[in-house]
Amino acid sequence: MTNGTLYLPDTPDGIARAAQALRAGELVAFATETVYGLGADATNATAVAGIFAAKGRPRFNPLICHFSSASAAFAHGVADRRARILAEAFWPGPLTLVLPRHPGSPIASLAAAGLSSLAVRVPSHPIAQALLAAVDRPVAAPSANRSGRISPTRSEHVRAELDGRIAAVLQSGPSIVGLESTVLDLTGPARLLRPGAISRAAIESHIGPLSDDPGADGGGQILRGPGLLASHYAPTLPMRLDARSVAPHEALLGFGPALPAAALIYNLSERGDLLEAAAHLFDYLRRLDDEASRQALTAIAVSPIPDHDIGLAINDRLARAAAPR
Repeated sequence: MTNGTLYLPDTPDGIARAAQALRAGELVAFATETVYGLGADATNATAVAGIFAAKGRPRFNPLICHFSSASAAFAHGVADRRARILAEAFWPGPLTLVLPRHPGSPIASLAAAGLSSLAVRVPSHPIAQALLAAVDRPVAAPSANRSGRISPTRSEHVRAELDGRIAAVLQSGPSIVGLESTVLDLTGPARLLRPGAISRAAIESHIGPLSDDPGADGGGQILRGPGLLASHYAPTLPMRLDARSVAPHEALLGFGPALPAAALIYNLSERGDLLEAAAHLFDYLRRLDDEASRQALTAIAVSPIPDHDIGLAINDRLARAAAPR
């Protein structure tokens, strides 16, 4: 908790000040290519606990630990041949690997929700890379928003969610991908835990077929990765998916050139481009939620989204956003 949040420019001086705050055990939000993350020194248990307090996040929900390089990540998570192949192909980038934890890793147990595994990632955003290099420690960083709410893709989203609750925000432009990373469990047979910009097909082209077996944890009794809660990424208004018409009380989150009439519309991509839709998803959902409430609309209808490529990840986030709370 902090009395005032600093808003730092993404200049060398701003990055240095953000790194100093992280090393001192403070919480700092920063941009990645996926969404803005809320960072803490992953080796500092008190700092990690601060993330859960600031977000109101359940402590059984593990965090992703961010590193500046694959070699740094693999000093904490045990990398097998599959992990090294995927790191070579997709890191830096929006892929998180859940790996067995090195017994000697100093990462706080709370960051891994007490599990014997770690979720690790090497982001590609240049500011994230510069910050991680300056900190020179693992940085645990879930999305920089209140738990269960819409993930932030701009620094102003972080301000709206966490102003006064964290030490600093390292301000950069909007996130390019706009959806959280793909999460792949490699603690046994390779299992896709969360879809993202790195598709299942792309992963399978490098390491072969993924398992559809839910695993010993039943595929959900234990959260082995982040973003797996049934209700997540949620606006304040209820949502109705696969809508082909809009009721008078509903706003519309649209997709494609032909949309039904609605009192309020945000179109994820007029030309039906899934990458553009992913980049706009959380920003437009946040804006639509705010404006619909001001206009006394009471629900959000969502146009059908094609369920392939990154559309799988978009539909995953929408399903969690629309789940009962």
